[in-house]
Amino acid sequence: MIMYTIDINCDLGETPGDQPNLVDEALLDIVSSANIACGFHAGDTMRMETTVAAAVQRGVAIGAHPGLDDKDNFGRIPKPISPKEAYQLVLYQIGALSGFVRVAGGSMQHVKLHGALYNMVAQDRLLSEAVAQVVIDFDPSLRLYALAGSVTVDVAQERGLRVVQEGFADRRYQSDGTLVSRQDPLALITDRNEALEQSILMVKQQAVRSIDHQMVARQIETICIHGDGAHALSFAQDLRDHLQQENIHIIAPVS
Repeated sequence: MIMYTIDINCDLGETPGDQPNLVDEALLDIVSSANIACGFHAGDTMRMETTVAAAVQRGVAIGAHPGLDDKDNFGRIPKPISPKEAYQLVLYQIGALSGFVRVAGGSMQHVKLHGALYNMVAQDRLLSEAVAQVVIDFDPSLRLYALAGSVTVDVAQERGLRVVQEGFADRRYQSDGTLVSRQDPLALITDRNEALEQSILMVKQQAVRSIDHQMVARQIETICIHGDGAHALSFAQDLRDHLQQENIHIIAPVS
């Protein structure tokens, strides 16, 4: 029997304050990697500290989750940004999170951009080059999580970075393999069975199904789930159970 492996990553630390976030903490018992907000699109210094500490305690791989400086729109509305601005924005945020990780006795494993910044970079070679340069300058041993098949993957691989190609359990895809914009009512998969089916497809067939029903080949090494949905925790548990039933082992990237 073939043994498949996959990483499950989740965007966490996206609420303010230092009171326990019970959903985030429960998700950390399920996922293998955590992308922790760095205070720009969501979260704050108090939440960074508490989320990092919880992740270190559980042995979950920690990544910085930089976004646009736009809490009003949760970093999900694109806005013009130059490569230099992208470099500074990302460097500032991963530097901040790295400090909390170091003090907590952990180590940062990866960088994954958030929301509109993630999608803008995935479609723009100059922005991708700026982000790749940040990782090279800050710590070239860090992995860069990027949309599977995107220009960000190409640039990072060309620069010698370790790239983890990502698929989304609850997002729909265009026929070119890009994500359907969140401004489109079809962007999110709200049917749980459809999201679980897509996850199995990504692992076992290395493909996604587009909104026009085409199979788009993609080398997917990690599946993203979102921690801010109304049913995030129950879906995460269902996904983990479903993957394990399909003989899929959940583990953070190790290569």
